[in-house]
Amino acid sequence: MSAAIPIRYVEPVFRPPSEGRSLILPVTDGCSWNQCSFCEMYTAPQKKFRARDEAEVLESIRQTGEQFGSAVRRVFLADGDALVLPTHRLLKILEAIRDHMPSVERVASYCLPRNLKRKSVAEVRELADAGLKMAYVGAESGDDLVLEKVNKCETFASTVDALHKLGQAGITRSVMILNGLGGQIHSEQHATNSARLANATQPEYLATLVVSFPMGEERLRAGYPEWEPLDQPGLFREMELLLSTLELKDTVFRSDHASNWLILKGRLGQDKERLLNQVRSAIADPESAPLRPTWSRGL
Repeated sequence: MSAAIPIRYVEPVFRPPSEGRSLILPVTDGCSWNQCSFCEMYTAPQKKFRARDEAEVLESIRQTGEQFGSAVRRVFLADGDALVLPTHRLLKILEAIRDHMPSVERVASYCLPRNLKRKSVAEVRELADAGLKMAYVGAESGDDLVLEKVNKCETFASTVDALHKLGQAGITRSVMILNGLGGQIHSEQHATNSARLANATQPEYLATLVVSFPMGEERLRAGYPEWEPLDQPGLFREMELLLSTLELKDTVFRSDHASNWLILKGRLGQDKERLLNQVRSAIADPESAPLRPTWSRGL
């Protein structure tokens, strides 16, 4: 795509690593919740939450299809939680994508569990049938205390309910857990309850990122004053506990985001022992482990 894409972007623009080759289509700006104390993604003033004008979104789809339709295979609905939009609006957007970009094979979106509370399984299935094939759910933790401390406005139960609803509708689920979010005090319960959440829902994809604060920890500490970061060995021990507690049947597991020291890739459960051995080797002898250099970690 050499010409300018006829879509209005409000920087910075975020998307999952696996959507790197997707057309990013903003249908909202910012995040409808935007109060998680660990998250800096949508804190810039220009990212204040608003739903995009429907006419603007549909015209962007039409113009993009006109210029690049046959080249677009995947579309990611931005910003932080497109599924906050009413089902009827999302269906119009998905229909327009299908009409103007018929080569699209998959539409994906971030998904806050709270935004599925008002949508029935039948509604979510309508979205799946219209082309929404994948939802990225930032669970962050399966532990209710940690979720409360970081002001996530979710619980173990609300996240499980949302993941079940997506699964029942036939939408592929990619779940993200934040390694280190429980800090030193709550590391064990963060790991075990996050594994419990994954075990209860059996998502198709599970990923871990390391919690980080490029703009400082003040926002987190305001509601979580006892939080202290895990050092590298602590992060590895938490990962060992998470992996050892996971009982997954057929889930693609990734811990390869730029924030991670140790890159882990496999399928759970068949690769569980191999992944555990990699983590245990890094704990026993970090000097010999294939760790990502500090300078190359993207925080």
